[in-house]
Amino acid sequence: MQNRPRTGRRSRFRVPTAILLTCAALGVAGAALLAPANWISTVLFPGLPFVSVGLAGLWLLPSVIALRLLRRPLVGLLVGLLTGLVIVPFSGYGFSSVATNLWWAAFTELPFLFVLWRYWGTWLHYLGAAIVGVVYPVLAWASFNLGSFELPLQITFFAVTLASCLGATALGILIADRLRRAGVGARLPR
Repeated sequence: MQNRPRTGRRSRFRVPTAILLTCAALGVAGAALLAPANWISTVLFPGLPFVSVGLAGLWLLPSVIALRLLRRPLVGLLVGLLTGLVIVPFSGYGFSSVATNLWWAAFTELPFLFVLWRYWGTWLHYLGAAIVGVVYPVLAWASFNLGSFELPLQITFFAVTLASCLGATALGILIADRLRRAGVGARLPR
């Protein structure tokens, strides 16, 4: 069989090796951050739930960096998947760590899905962070027994979660922008 020249027509979801390797590096770096954060959060959960939830935004960080740096569809989910897979032997939660990381990564990807990955505005990163910053405390209401807290403490819990998610997103944007200025991802094929 002969080597045929490419026709110039490329699939929208074709993923070059450079993108995959960049996602793998971000996934491993994210796991290096999240493995200890997972244990710290678990230890703090029973006695200091507000400090524990203050770390929640860290789970957004790897995917935000990937989306901001690479500006490609589904790289946030791919990095979330890879981060979860690397964490499995270190987390104490096994493969549920994969689901957890994918859950958080889905919120970073969601706003870009709504615009079909055609617009990469900074505010979309913050929109995903704001959504998960509100959704997470609602879904974790029973786990944290938020019903037993007074209303001001419940509001504080939501505020801490939202601030954590927005802060981690801002940090992810900063890291991705600095990586791009340093030349990482600058020459990746589009």
